[in-house]
Amino acid sequence: MLAINLKGKKAFIAGIGDDQGFGWAIAKALAEAGATLLIGTWTPILKIFTTSLQAGKFDASRRLADGSLMEFAKIYPLDAAFDRPEDVPEEVRENKRYKDVGGYTISEVAAAIHQDFGSIDIFVHSLANAPEIQNSLLDTSRKGYLAALSSSSYSFISLLSHLGPHMNAQGLALSLTFFASERVVPGYGGGMSSAKAALESDTRTLAWEAGRKWNIRVNTISAGPLRSRAARAIGFIDRMIDYSKANAPLTQELQAFEVGNVAAFLASSLASAMTGNTIYVDDGLHAMGVAVDSPCLQVKE
Repeated sequence: MLAINLKGKKAFIAGIGDDQGFGWAIAKALAEAGATLLIGTWTPILKIFTTSLQAGKFDASRRLADGSLMEFAKIYPLDAAFDRPEDVPEEVRENKRYKDVGGYTISEVAAAIHQDFGSIDIFVHSLANAPEIQNSLLDTSRKGYLAALSSSSYSFISLLSHLGPHMNAQGLALSLTFFASERVVPGYGGGMSSAKAALESDTRTLAWEAGRKWNIRVNTISAGPLRSRAARAIGFIDRMIDYSKANAPLTQELQAFEVGNVAAFLASSLASAMTGNTIYVDDGLHAMGVAVDSPCLQVKE
């Protein structure tokens, strides 16, 4: 029987801030397979997340199949908009949510992980942010557009660049994308569609570069719509889920654990020859060329 066994493997998941998103689901799947978990949490919400974790607010969703609770070996503050300490503007350094927290830039987090745990085997990028996501692309400012690409796609490059030297051979770097990278999804604005397109292109190039340099595999999962807290901020997630259920080959609502299971497979030796791929976990919605629930396609009597 084939089995996913990640015992002895160390995974760093960047971008967990609650128990609702794909990052959490991936962490849980990796934990079920036996991996040791390290996570990076956005600096401004670090205190809220750790306080909620310690208070037991996530205990129900932390429960593993054997009855134990998913544990994090360490939680690092992380703001992936900054590569080095000197990149952090004064107003951010002096912000009350940053002032008493150190070592949150990408280079510092990578160095801390290496110091604390030596090498790692799995790096998961579950980060995305666009300050103008509710704006159409035509109404997105240069600053907003570049911010979306910086946080949502370049951060993957930078994190891999810093973590790669400390990753074991045949390790996995994994990101999360969305099919708005290649199809028009009205309302998914602020440069996010562009950022996801860049992320998928970068996945292919990084698969070549990181594969030859460190023998690391690089893939991205194109996940369907999920009613997470981050997705609700976009403002139309319920309609996207309804659209998917009406038009995808599989007429069901995507569950986060389904993405987590694919991530665990990709992290295992079962996927040892898979790199440079965009893997769709979206009930097949990406394959559709028309909306089958459109009135234009209804049979007229």
